[in-house]
Amino acid sequence: MRLEVLLPFRVFLRKPEVSRIVAETAEGSFGMLPHRLDCVAALAPGILAFETPADGEVFIAVDQGVLVKTGLEVRVSVRQAMAGTDLARLRRTVEREFLALDEQARSLRTVMDKLETGFLSRLARLRQTLP
Repeated sequence: MRLEVLLPFRVFLRKPEVSRIVAETAEGSFGMLPHRLDCVAALAPGILAFETPADGEVFIAVDQGVLVKTGLEVRVSVRQAMAGTDLARLRRTVEREFLALDEQARSLRTVMDKLETGFLSRLARLRQTLP
């Protein structure tokens, strides 16, 4: 199989000669071999594992996304992905990256709350001035 992992703004990974893939959905994990029927699956955040003769088993931490298998082509489209061959190191990297993203999300929510509060107060003042 040929595996392609796509991020919103770039191709994260292209691997030919993938012998098997294991992906996670909300219902659990499932495996794919080259002659599996075509399918589409909504991926849950977790680990996508695949194996090639050259690299052995490789793990990719993925955010939620979609997996599409057509023939021998498997395309995975996710928001974020990080690869590694050592699960412990990958876990530490994911924790560090997601903690940074969580902090950015909190900052963004604070800014959005301030903008919303300012907008609502201006709207209230405008309504008071109208007859």
